[in-house]
Parts: sequence; C-alpha cells; structure tokens
Amino acid sequence: MTEFDLALTILRSAAGLTLAAHGVNKIKGGLDGVARWFDSIGMRPGKVHARLAAFGEILAGLFLTTGFLTTFACLGFVGLMTVAAVTVHAEKGFFILDEGWEYVFILSVIAITIGLLGPGDWSLDAAVGIDEDLDGFVGLAIAGGGGILAAVGILTAFYRPPKADAESKA
Repeated sequence: MTEFDLALTILRSAAGLTLAAHGVNKIKGGLDGVARWFDSIGMRPGKVHARLAAFGEILAGLFLTTGFLTTFACLGFVGLMTVAAVTVHAEKGFFILDEGWEYVFILSVIAITIGLLGPGDWSLDAAVGIDEDLDGFVGLAIAGGGGILAAVGILTAFYRPPKADAESKA
C-alpha cells in the first residue's frame, strides 16, 4: 500500500463516479427530453447523441472508477467533456455558475493526468497486468490527443449549431 496508489484510487473514484452519476441523471430525467435538448443545441440526431452521451458517461465513469482500461476511459472523459465544452459551455465564459467551461475543463485535466500517471496498483488494469502498458507519454497521447481527436470527429460529423436569433430573423 502506498500513498500514491491511495491518491490515484481516490481521484479515479471521485471523477469516475461523478461522470457516471451525470450519465445516470440523463437517463433518470428521460432520454427523450435529453434528445430534444441535444437537437436544440445542434447535436443531431439528438436521440442518438442523448444515448451515446448518457451511456458513454456511465461506462467511462465506471471504467475509470475501477481502473479498467483506464487510458481509454480517460480518452472517453476528454472526448465527452470537449464536446460539452464546445456545444454548451465555451461561449459562456469560464465559471460554471454562468454555465461556463470550468467543470468540463477540470474533469478533462483529471482524466489526462490519470492517463499520464496510469491507474495505479489498486486497479483492475493492475490485477490483469496491463497497468503500465499505456501510461506515461503514451497514456497522455491516448487520453488527451485521442480524446480531442474523437471530439473533433464527432463535432465535425454531427454538430450543426443553431443560428442566432438575429441571423434567423434577417
């Protein structure tokens, strides 16, 4: 037992359970309503993206919590949070009280940091012997770079921001 492994377990669990709960909340609130909201912000088809976001958040969160395929769970975190930042939060400034990008930023930084450090000895990855295969700069590239590339691909393919009211009335 080391302080490092305890700290990583606490960090993985806090971030992972937070994101998983966020996904569960989407389902509890009704995915049809979430789908309409996704359509309204320009993520089409909303029905597909509501489900992908909800279940992606749950799976990435639970995988990170347990330290299972940790680097790829981190990639999922960064991808999900980057899409959220661009579609919902970027134009509203930094602070979450104004619906800014503070929350999605800090979750992404946590995920990238865990991708760099690896899951630690108290993880399913360690139990099956893959805990050190994808950490370090490789983990950083997969979690950070892969997450951003995934988000760019999703946004390019599916994001059609609604036109501003002034533009639509002109």
